Amino acid sequence: MEILLIIISILLIAIVILQSNKAESASSAILGGNDELFAHRKERGSELIITRLTAILGAIFFIVCLIMEFV
Repeated sequence: MEILLIIISILLIAIVILQSNKAESASSAILGGNDELFAHRKERGSELIITRLTAILGAIFFIVCLIMEFV
């Protein structure tokens, strides 16, 4: 079970590193330079897949941790 947790952890780290920086314009918003910060941006293609995969791996990680605690 520990090996499964390590594999999931490595995959989760790799997927998070692959994600694009969504807060890249946050500093511009603080400085007042960007009006598009709160515009709705829809994720498409590989960005959507990576976001969903991150959520799935995070949920699996959480569930495996709970199983390991109670078993």
